[in-house]
Amino acid sequence: MPEGHTLRRLADDLSEAFAGRVVGVSSPQGRFGAEAAVLDGTELVGADSAGKHLFLDFAGGHVVNVHLGLIGSFRIGTGPAPEPVGQVRLRLVAAGDGRGPAYADLRGATRCVLVTPAERAAVIDRLGPDPLRADADPGRAWARIGRSSRPIGDLLMDQEVIAGVGNVYRAEVLFRHRVHPLRPGRTLRRSQFQAMWDDLVVLMAEGVKVNRIDTVRPEHTPEVMGRAARKDDHGGEVYVYRRHDLDCHVCGTRIRTQVLAGRNLFWCPRCQPKFRSRARS
Repeated sequence: MPEGHTLRRLADDLSEAFAGRVVGVSSPQGRFGAEAAVLDGTELVGADSAGKHLFLDFAGGHVVNVHLGLIGSFRIGTGPAPEPVGQVRLRLVAAGDGRGPAYADLRGATRCVLVTPAERAAVIDRLGPDPLRADADPGRAWARIGRSSRPIGDLLMDQEVIAGVGNVYRAEVLFRHRVHPLRPGRTLRRSQFQAMWDDLVVLMAEGVKVNRIDTVRPEHTPEVMGRAARKDDHGGEVYVYRRHDLDCHVCGTRIRTQVLAGRNLFWCPRCQPKFRSRARS
């Protein structure tokens, strides 16, 4: 499933291609046909994201809420729109205003619905703070983490605790801060959580910029360490994600994995030792 930086990058790209333009809106697949008819020929004001939700704002107070789910994609193209290929739920088309023609096709999304601004606000209110949003309040996340007996590795993936963090950022931020993924949230110090939050803000913003997830520090890059670059569909250099049974870049210990709440954890047992003290400050 795409992580929050992917949705933020997509929102920025959609705004760049369509914001301020009158767009043709259609649903070649038909499932969004009635809603598309309402939007067709109106201005797309802009796009935004919150966690893993995408929002398209149209003139007249109409909002399209999209969640890509596991296999969804929203592809943007330039030039005249070709004939639709596959199950295109939503198509946007703009032409003739000096920026050149552009189109975008949404496929495979688990959610594509027309909502009101109030309904959009309700979706956002159900989410935890998003490290990529300027209005995020990390204190809301800490209020839940600091009193929870659930593992921090579970809490970080709960979109009602922190929005936008997926399995890659979860695994990597815990490694970078030497926190075992099964450590209960209530055993963390506020300063530990704040350091992880601040790190997520930087890492995810960089993910938006380069359109991939890189989490290794400069001293652990392939060039400095003289190791082979990572080869993986997700791209980017990481410490532990999908590196089970490989040597840790920092200490050489074999990376471990196990399933938690239906998703794979990855950690280094030496760099992220089990938590044994309940002392807090």
